[in-house]
Amino acid sequence: MKNKFVVIILVILGLAIPVAAHHGTNISYDHSRTLVLKAKVTEFRYANPHAQIFFDVQDESGTVQHWAGELTSPYNLAQGGWTRKRSEKELIPGTELTISLWPSKAGTTAGVVTKITNANGEQILLGRAE
Repeated sequence: MKNKFVVIILVILGLAIPVAAHHGTNISYDHSRTLVLKAKVTEFRYANPHAQIFFDVQDESGTVQHWAGELTSPYNLAQGGWTRKRSEKELIPGTELTISLWPSKAGTTAGVVTKITNANGEQILLGRAE
């Protein structure tokens, strides 16, 4: 009976560990500062747990920085009308966009995307609420 109890406890702990592993974005990104970047898409991933966009940003001196932006989940994007098929059509590599994001507190070229607008200035994707 004691062994059965130990096994049950181990199973419960084993199931609970993945839940504890989920991370929050509030700790890693500076929500008090929004960067607005002129970007060129290199890749878009419509995947769980968070969609991601990878893009290049060229500064005044011509140096290109490679950026990564985290969006919300595909489920939340779908609630706003966004689909994988739409992302394959509108976010193809080479597409020029304006991307607003909360930057990494660590100073890396990564952030949480809050908004994406196309070359015409139309908002095409809302990443996370500003």
